[in-house]
Amino acid sequence: MGGKREGVICLFDVDGTLTKPRNKVTPEVLDFVECLRGVCTIGVVGGSDLTKIKEQLGNDAPGRFDYMFSENGLRAEKAGKLIAEQSIVKHLGEANLQRFINFVLHYLADLVIPVKRGTFIEFRNGMLNISPIGRNCSQAERDEFEKFDAGAGVRLKMVEVLQREFADLNLTYSIGGQISFDVFPAGWDKTFCLQFVEADGFKEIHFFGDKTYKGGNDYEIFESPKTIGHSVKSPEDMMEQVRAIFPEMRP
Repeated sequence: MGGKREGVICLFDVDGTLTKPRNKVTPEVLDFVECLRGVCTIGVVGGSDLTKIKEQLGNDAPGRFDYMFSENGLRAEKAGKLIAEQSIVKHLGEANLQRFINFVLHYLADLVIPVKRGTFIEFRNGMLNISPIGRNCSQAERDEFEKFDAGAGVRLKMVEVLQREFADLNLTYSIGGQISFDVFPAGWDKTFCLQFVEADGFKEIHFFGDKTYKGGNDYEIFESPKTIGHSVKSPEDMMEQVRAIFPEMRP
């Protein structure tokens, strides 16, 4: 095998790329990753938090990769050491966050819909999840709200109001699923992690992911002009594609 390619990095999604969906990584993939690490720099970029990534890749995962980007890179590790951490609280500041949350709660209080339950705002590290009906609804109530919302456009109208009211905060709104929508700072998709590898001088950035279609959480980094995107169907397909790019990986 030749020397390590300088300035080249391969970034991998977790679920559906390094592992089968919601499964643990196989010994075969771990051996493959170890071999690839001798050819170029490697990293993980997952949407989940570090705990969930470790559940799939193992507790020693941060030591097996040169970079570990959890929550799209809001938590960034290099050589097993934390190099940066960001949260929606830190980014927006408590005053802006409360201004936004207070407005949402007032809006929801005045909203008349067939059913309301509990947990209208779910607070996560990198985003807020807002549900007009409330996340504590039953599956039957969830199904009914989805039908009602398809005609009434409750979520769409609310997003339009929030976009106007909080244009200064530069937030992205993503309507998905049956009952809610996500709110997060613009650019906090998987492209967020690219700032760290660019700063370290990588010029050839390969990304491998399975949800590369529009609306999938790999789409933005896959389409980014800063990366060479590779759409994969499984860990086996990923390994085959990597070997095609790096012939020195072949046995």
